[in-house]
Amino acid sequence: MTRVYQGSCLCAAVSYELLTAPKAVSHCHCSQCRKGHGAAFASYASVPRSALRILNGSTSITGYCSSASVLREFCMHCGSTLFWSRSEGQFSEWVSIALGTLDTPFTPPKQQHLYVASAVHWYTPLQTCPREPIDGQTFNQPE
Repeated sequence: MTRVYQGSCLCAAVSYELLTAPKAVSHCHCSQCRKGHGAAFASYASVPRSALRILNGSTSITGYCSSASVLREFCMHCGSTLFWSRSEGQFSEWVSIALGTLDTPFTPPKQQHLYVASAVHWYTPLQTCPREPIDGQTFNQPE
């Protein structure tokens, strides 16, 4: 039986499911992904477009063409980055999912960092960051 992965935006106006496991997990450091996520890098994985089902809130999804062939989609209410896709070329039949929006646990078999030459100068990998409590909780870091 194929596992279904579910996800949603921050305000839960948009919910979706993936009918197949996400593939090609990447952490992109390019300036467009950084700005779109508001973070040091953006984490995405891809599925065939036919494997993405919007369950609720399709009218709450809006888009921005960040280049001639790339559409970035997000929730118009909370601003959560949801998807990006190409309108032409080799991967035009695929859609990339912002992994932070997945609600179903997902452990990728492999991952890659892209455009690392564009990485921000202040990014420090998690393993070298100090452990600091937030709201009384201490978060364990990978060993």
